[in-house]
Amino acid sequence: MKQTTSPHSFHIPVMGLGFTVDTPLKVAKFGISSAVSIVDDFLLEDMRRIHSSKLGLPFVAIDEQVPDYKALRTTAYLNLLHHEVQRQCSDLRNQSFETDRDIHVYFELLPTDHPDHSLYVQMLSETGTERVRLQEELRSHIVPGSIDVNIMTKVDKLNTDNEGNPLPREYSDALTALRGFANSELDGSVIFSAGLNPALYSYAENFSDFFPDKNGYIKKRIILKVSDYRSALIQGRFLAKKGLWVSEFRVESGLNCGGHAFATDGYLIGPILEEFKTNRQVLAQTLREACNAGLQAKGLRLSEDARPKITYQGGIGNSEEDRFLLDHYELDGTGWGSPFLLVPEATSVDEDTLQRILASRKSDYYLSDASPLGVPFNNLRNSSAEEQRMARIQKNRAGSPCYKKFLSFSTEFGDKPICTASRAYLHLKSKQQASGTITSEELEKAMEKDCLCEGLSAPAILHEGHTPRRNLSAVTICPGPNLAYFKGVFSLKEMVDHIYGKISLSLDPQRPHVFVKELQLYIGYIKREVEKPLAENSQKFENYVEKFKKNLLDGIQYYQQLIEQQAADTMDSVEALKEEFRHLQREVVEVSLLSSPVGQV
Repeated sequence: MKQTTSPHSFHIPVMGLGFTVDTPLKVAKFGISSAVSIVDDFLLEDMRRIHSSKLGLPFVAIDEQVPDYKALRTTAYLNLLHHEVQRQCSDLRNQSFETDRDIHVYFELLPTDHPDHSLYVQMLSETGTERVRLQEELRSHIVPGSIDVNIMTKVDKLNTDNEGNPLPREYSDALTALRGFANSELDGSVIFSAGLNPALYSYAENFSDFFPDKNGYIKKRIILKVSDYRSALIQGRFLAKKGLWVSEFRVESGLNCGGHAFATDGYLIGPILEEFKTNRQVLAQTLREACNAGLQAKGLRLSEDARPKITYQGGIGNSEEDRFLLDHYELDGTGWGSPFLLVPEATSVDEDTLQRILASRKSDYYLSDASPLGVPFNNLRNSSAEEQRMARIQKNRAGSPCYKKFLSFSTEFGDKPICTASRAYLHLKSKQQASGTITSEELEKAMEKDCLCEGLSAPAILHEGHTPRRNLSAVTICPGPNLAYFKGVFSLKEMVDHIYGKISLSLDPQRPHVFVKELQLYIGYIKREVEKPLAENSQKFENYVEKFKKNLLDGIQYYQQLIEQQAADTMDSVEALKEEFRHLQREVVEVSLLSSPVGQV
């Protein structure tokens, strides 16, 4: 059965390794699309074992001695998700509207302007044969949400065989994950995040499912997570020239998001989305022509109406913001991530972690240097992983045991790459500090790194009442800053109704508008950059700061004009927004290199 379009205007993005690893089993039957990270084959194998047991399915472990075990584990887990969601939807279609509940939930969750919701309301008011007829029609409209997978392109370590010999390029972590997805039975999308990886993108050419069939249908679709229009065009053309079509550009805020944060040079999301809106037809035509040229040699062609979807995710907090984004920028959908960490029906968050989120303060959400990738990482100060990291330092045992090695990239101390969060690496850094090679401040900075491989996978295992491998149970939480304004545990229906404006959850009254919050984050970011000790006040850095400030000021001017253009009822508290932007404008102007501790090292 071919996947048809989800009836919902929102999706649940990938969150960490474990928080959404089995989200499709929870929400796909209600037509809600979600994304699963597939880089950690150990986690996927553990979750396949756990869910096979729960579902009464046979389980045969895929041992590490089996050739290509990583890809096989990925395929096996994705096939489990596929078959179980198909079974759930089949059961849903066979439920009785008179006695069962889930079939009602499916239609109750829909936005009120969706045709199937209107049909459902009409059915409830009918009796006799007309009621039965409408029930049958509604059953035929039930479709599952898409089961999509996420590959962070930077997590692409080269691997060796059991004897330590280098394996071919296609056995790297990212390419292996892609092969596992491509060989699965899923009808869904792979989301490439964190930038262009030429080897990974080119590898997709090896699998026929990434190309259109004779009817123009693509079973395995490609979604690019991007931060701006230029990146979308560059990456989209790279793929299109190979005959690979990008079905969706998932625009994400550089800083107002969860997980790793890839800051732009001060470009704000409003102007970015405006550029996508303005150039949407050009983008579609450019990519369609390039893709058809690439497909010509294969005797294939895109469907005539092919155009990439444009969606946005990052920091959306209420239905007014969601609707404005959809309507003004003519988006095809939005992503709601971190708030779903408070919805046990949708994500896998262990009880201890859930309570820590609920107890957290706004100041506990911060952009950290915890990631071994060297990319800013959204973190929570009161997480159990942070407690564990500090405890290890106090015991003079800084760093983590490194078993999975997904982030082992540093060759600072030898040809064999190791992870900068590992105990081995930090032991060597400690020896450097003892010998005077590096300062104590530099060592302290190095010790901020944490083991994301274990910390981001643990919650899924703990949530199921099991113990993670080697009892590594500390959980890393990577929420977007927006989560600080949500307090409470919510049902799936409550959160979805909040998104669609059927109800309004009680949020922190101090929560700023999504555009304002992103701007605040960017101002904080450039202030921290300016305040960092520098060996010299280079002209390059000065130019960078001035460009950053100019882009922020241009963005503020865009928002000020946007507010004037919109009717007062399209945005909350218009006058307050105007004053907020004026205040932030002054803050940007006041950012100065004069406060930078130049010359200090």
